[in-house]
Amino acid sequence: MAKKTPAQRNAEAALDAAKDAAKDAKKLLKSLPKKSAKKLKPLVEEAKDATKVSKKKVADRPKKVAKSATAATERLQEATARLEAEKKAAEKKSAAKKDQKKADRKAAEHKADEKKAAAKKAAPKAKDAASFTAALQPAAKTPTASKPVLSAPTIEPKVTVTTPTSAPAVTPAPAPAPVASSGLSALTLVELRARARAEGRTGYSRLTKAALLDLLAR
Repeated sequence: MAKKTPAQRNAEAALDAAKDAAKDAKKLLKSLPKKSAKKLKPLVEEAKDATKVSKKKVADRPKKVAKSATAATERLQEATARLEAEKKAAEKKSAAKKDQKKADRKAAEHKADEKKAAAKKAAPKAKDAASFTAALQPAAKTPTASKPVLSAPTIEPKVTVTTPTSAPAVTPAPAPAPVASSGLSALTLVELRARARAEGRTGYSRLTKAALLDLLAR
């Protein structure tokens, strides 16, 4: 078996490096956006093509094989590094947006909690103010309550008008005029007793008519 020269060993190492770079880039393609993946695919295919050389070519032209494989590898690695950096930047930007949204949501929730706490704290004060206002309302209505009292004298003429009409009904009947003793006999027993009562006599309730005539004749 012929011994390999340093140039041949370098060519084989360059081919191995190109294979590894193509393999890593192929994995990266799955996680890249379509636009970025479209840029990287041609470089992956170029690296693969660079590794497709025969052993005879490696033995005959090792320097040319190594140069081609190394160039393809370098271009692929450079593109891969750039796209990986863009991917990380996009992920970082997306994470920052998520964090900002999360912070905004927390700030909104905190603000809402503060409003609720302020409203809860202000509720007793509003209740006290309402109670104080309600307590002042009766005092404010007092002047209006006295207005009906001021209009009461307008009713008095109606009351005073009815008084003279009822006066004759309570006028006492006049005392019976003196009757001559000769006319007493014509009165009944009840009338004689009424006569004795009118004259202020006493002890007449049990007297007979004759006794009453005698009493009233004195």
